[in-house]
Amino acid sequence: MPQSSEPTYYTLLGLHPSASAIEIRRAYRELSKRYHPDTTDLPTVIATAKFQQLNEAYATLSNPERRLSYDLRIGYSRFGVIQAPPDLNHPVSYSYDWSKSAYLEASDRPLSPGEIFALFILGITFLGCLLLAIAIGLTRGEAAFQTQLVQPTPVVQQEFTQTKYK
Repeated sequence: MPQSSEPTYYTLLGLHPSASAIEIRRAYRELSKRYHPDTTDLPTVIATAKFQQLNEAYATLSNPERRLSYDLRIGYSRFGVIQAPPDLNHPVSYSYDWSKSAYLEASDRPLSPGEIFALFILGITFLGCLLLAIAIGLTRGEAAFQTQLVQPTPVVQQEFTQTKYK
């Protein structure tokens, strides 16, 4: 990585250029709390300038397209970072830490307690409807499938014949 007189956005945030999106966000949140003009003991002019630099760095590094063009501008290539493990003959036996994942999509997160409760209620409702349908089928039996012809009562038939022949 070429050295220049002004610090890079990575050095402002105290990160290596290969840092993940989550590491960038964590560093920005920590530093923005430290340098926010309302919460720091630094003079307002210095705190405001530092806070603006942090905001600019985070805005660039949190956007994948802007980060790629910035990396090209400072001469950093992600392809040079990929290295072979030191010992290829032994399998890696550590568990993956999902908290450091670069995926920030909503579909990649665990379900919240409210969502789990809603799914539980949905399942109970489905199961209840299924059991109700089975119970109705068992209690009615074959009678549910038989059609009954309704015979007119004698009073209705008598009125019908009187109006028909008038």
